[in-house]
Amino acid sequence: MKSMLLEMFENSGQLDIQTILLRMGVSAVIALFIYLSYLLSHEGSIYSRKFNVSLMALTVITTTVMIVIGNNIALSLGMVGALSIVRFRTAIKDSRDTIYIFWTIVTGICCGVGDFPVAAIGSAATFLILLLFGRIKNDNRMLLVVRTSRVNAERVEALIFQYFSRKAVMRVKNTTDSSTEFIYELSKRALESAQKAALAKGNKASITEALYSLGDIEYCNLVMQNDEISS
Repeated sequence: MKSMLLEMFENSGQLDIQTILLRMGVSAVIALFIYLSYLLSHEGSIYSRKFNVSLMALTVITTTVMIVIGNNIALSLGMVGALSIVRFRTAIKDSRDTIYIFWTIVTGICCGVGDFPVAAIGSAATFLILLLFGRIKNDNRMLLVVRTSRVNAERVEALIFQYFSRKAVMRVKNTTDSSTEFIYELSKRALESAQKAALAKGNKASITEALYSLGDIEYCNLVMQNDEISS
């Protein structure tokens, strides 16, 4: 029993140079597809060339680690212990970046153990999904901030309801002895629809112009909220 355990821990699982080059080459080729996929699914200031190159390097590095570990249980346990003390603090700007990080790691693992069909088929499916849906963006949220006199608050609420009905959700209502501040949340689509509906009724005034026409409006701001960093 003891000899069998020693044999398991001492098994190095060394590969010949041709096999190593094959696995590294396949991982490099798939890394190029990952690079291309990230380039196509990101645009503007959200695209990071350094991060894209890092994805390619991570694929090859993961393959190298898997080749080194091989069937050596002792080495794999030591590698886990070494990696457990490393703390990664890279900020993820886009939720899709997490997908690419896992994609590179899984591809590296598959290529490192020589499971090329799984790496190729899985990468092809992921590539197609990201190619078709990777450029879809969330509907941008807008914040409508209005500060008016307290006696004018009901008129502002009525006007907002007239323009947006229930599509504008009141998030904050701050009041003082002399003024009231409203913060409404609405989507960009709702803002555009309300403007088109106003134009159809012959009202060319935007929501900000309509609010200022009420009088006693200290300020009216439209703030864009976006989960992504866009151009």
